[in-house]
Amino acid sequence: MLKFGEWIARHKLLILLLGLAMVIPAVFGFLHTRVNYDILSYLPKDLETMQGQDILKDEFGKGGFSFVIVEGMPDKDVAKVRGDLEGVQGVAEVLWYDSLADISIPKEVLPKKIYDMFNSGDTTLMVVFFEDTTSADSTMQAIDEMRSITSKQCFISGMSGITTDMKHLSDSETPLYALVAVLLTSIVLALTMDSFLIPVFFMLSIGLAIIWNLGTNFFFGEISFLTQALCLVLQLGVTMDYSIFLWNSYKEMQTQYSDRNEAMAHAIAATITSVVSSSFTTVAGFLAMCFMSFTLGLDLGIVMAKGVVFGVIACVTVLPAMILLFEKAIRKTSHRAFVPEFKKLPAFITKHAPLFLTLGIVLLFPALYGNSHYDVYYNLDSTLPKTLDSVIANEKLAEEYNMNSTHMVLVDSDLDAKQCAGMLRDIKQVDGVSFTLSLNSIIGERVPEEVIPKRITEALRSGDYQLMMIGSEYKVASDEVNAQVDALNAIVKRYDPDALLIGEAPATKDLIEITAHDFKVVSILSIAVIFAIILLTFRSVTLPVILVSVIELAIMMNLGISCYLGDSLPFIASVVIGTIQLGATVDYAILMTTRYRTERASGREKQEAVGIALRTSMGSVIVSALGFFAATIGVAFVSKIGMISSLCMLLARGALISMAVVLTVLPSMFLLLDPIICKTSAGFLPKSGAAGVFGGHCGDAVPTPLPKGY
Repeated sequence: MLKFGEWIARHKLLILLLGLAMVIPAVFGFLHTRVNYDILSYLPKDLETMQGQDILKDEFGKGGFSFVIVEGMPDKDVAKVRGDLEGVQGVAEVLWYDSLADISIPKEVLPKKIYDMFNSGDTTLMVVFFEDTTSADSTMQAIDEMRSITSKQCFISGMSGITTDMKHLSDSETPLYALVAVLLTSIVLALTMDSFLIPVFFMLSIGLAIIWNLGTNFFFGEISFLTQALCLVLQLGVTMDYSIFLWNSYKEMQTQYSDRNEAMAHAIAATITSVVSSSFTTVAGFLAMCFMSFTLGLDLGIVMAKGVVFGVIACVTVLPAMILLFEKAIRKTSHRAFVPEFKKLPAFITKHAPLFLTLGIVLLFPALYGNSHYDVYYNLDSTLPKTLDSVIANEKLAEEYNMNSTHMVLVDSDLDAKQCAGMLRDIKQVDGVSFTLSLNSIIGERVPEEVIPKRITEALRSGDYQLMMIGSEYKVASDEVNAQVDALNAIVKRYDPDALLIGEAPATKDLIEITAHDFKVVSILSIAVIFAIILLTFRSVTLPVILVSVIELAIMMNLGISCYLGDSLPFIASVVIGTIQLGATVDYAILMTTRYRTERASGREKQEAVGIALRTSMGSVIVSALGFFAATIGVAFVSKIGMISSLCMLLARGALISMAVVLTVLPSMFLLLDPIICKTSAGFLPKSGAAGVFGGHCGDAVPTPLPKGY
C-alpha cells in the first residue's frame, strides 16, 4: 500500500487527468441509462399479475391504459378528440360510446348500463389503451402528446399518467437534490474542518465518484428513479468519512515526514487499510438488499455498493492528487476548527453511565411499540402534489364515476356466453365493484357477436383470451381492495382455472405480500453479515451483540418516532433504514470500540479506557453524523415526491439518533459489561496478562480517577 501511495503522489497530475477523463464515458453511460419510474415492474416475473401484463401486450397489443375524462364538450368535439388521441404514436385503441354506435344516435337511447359506463353529469369517459406497458418510454411520450393536443376540459387519469408526472417531477428535482446536498454538506465541513477550501475538493472528489457510479449503470440497462435520486445523497453521506480520514491522516503524517509527497504516500497507505475495513459494513448492508425477490432491492443494493467502492477509489487517488496540487490554496484558507474538544461531556457521560444505560433501556419499550405500529403506504401517488395533472384526473374519476382503481381479467376466449354472464353476475355482487366492461356486458347473452363493431370485438378478444375490465370504488393498497381482489380471484378461477386478474391493485397486493417476507429476510441477513464482520474484526463473541444491539436500538427509535408523530412511511422505508442506517452508522460504534480496546490493552482500567475512547471518538462521530445529516435533510425538505422525502428524513434523523445512542448508551454498556467483554474478546488485555485469545482476567479493580479534562 505504501508503494501504491508513493506512485499516486509522484503521478498526481496524471491521476487527476485520468479521473477527469473518466467523466466522458461516464456521462455517456449516464445519458444512455434508462430510468424506470414504475415500482411495480420490479415484482417477480413469475407472478400471475406480471404474466398477465405480458399476455395483454402479446395477445392484444396493449400494455397500459388510461381513462380520459372530457368535461362540458359537445359530442362532435369529443369524437374529434377521440380521433386525435387514436392518432397519437403509442396509442393502440380508444374506446368511447361512438365505438358502439354512431354519434348521430342520441346517447340517451343507449341501454342504461352502457350510458352510465361512459357518462356522468356533463362529463364523458374514454378508455385509452397503449401499445406498450404502463411505464414504457413510448407510453409516457404518448401521455405528453395527448396532453398537448387536448384542452383543459380533458383529464388523463391512470397509472401511466402518474408515472409520467413522476418522471417529470423526478427529472426536474434530481439536480436540486445534488445542489442542496452539496451546499449543506460543504457548510458543515467548512465549519468542522480546518480549511474553508478543503470541502470543495472533498465535494469534487466524491462528485467524480458519483458520476463514475451513475455512468457504469449503463451496463444494467436501466435503474429505478428511486435509486438514481438516493444514489446522489447516500453516496455523498456515506463516503464523506473516507475523505475526512485521508485529510486527517495526511496532516498527521506531515508532522513525521517533511516531504509532502512522502507524507501523502503514508497517508494513502493508512487510509486504504482503515477505509477498506470500514467500507465492508456499509457494502454489506447494501448487498443484503440484493437478496430481495422484489428486485428494486437488487437495483438499489448493487448501485449503492458500487458507489461505496468508487468512493474509496476516488478517496485514495483523485483526492490526494487534488490536495497535493492545490495545497498552497488550501493552506491559505486554513482556520481554527469550530468543533469543540469535548473535554467535559465525555466525563459527564462516563460519570452518569448508569443513567444513560437506564434511559436506553426505558426508551427501548416505546421504540419497540412504535417500530411495529407506524403507518405504511404502498400507493405511491398518495403523497404526490395534489396539483399534478394525473392526481387531479384520478380524483375526478373517483368523484364522477366512483372509480378509484381498475382491474382487468383475462379469461379463455372459448368461454361461452352463458359462463361469461354468470361470471359477470357474480363479479357485480362483490362489494365495491362499480362497473364491468366485456363483450358479454355490451351485447348480452342472446345478441350475435357478428352485429358488434369489429373494433370492439378486437379490443376485447384476441387469440386465446378475452378481456374484461372491472371498476372498483376502493383505492389501491387499501384493505378493502385487497379483500376485493381475493374475492374476484376466487370467482374468475371458478369459471376458468387459468384466468388472470391483473392491474395496479392486484399487483400492489402482491407487492405487500412479497415485501413483508423480503424485508424480514433482508433484515436478518444484514444483521448476520455485519455481526460476522464485527466478530472477525474484534475476534469477540460479545462485541458483535453489543454493537449491533446499540444500532438496532437507534433504528427502532428512528422508525418508532414516525408512529408517535403520525407519519405515514413508504413501504420500503423499513428495509432501507434497517440496512443503510445499520451499515453506515455502525462505523461510529466500531471507531469507539477500537480505541477502547487499544486503551484497555495498554493496561488502563475500564473507566479510564472508556473515557479516553469516548473523548477521542466524539469529534469524529459528531462530524460524520452531521455530514450524513446535511447530505439528506435538505433533500427531505425540497423533494415533492413523498417516498424520497420520507426516506431522506429518516436517514437524516437516523444519523443523529445513531450518534446520540453511540455516544451515550455504548460507553455505558462498555463500563457495565467490561469484565465479560475482556474475557470473551481478543486484544483487550496487556500481553503480559493475557491467558489466551479468549481467556484471562479483566482486572476489574477500583477505577483510578480520570485525568483532568476527560
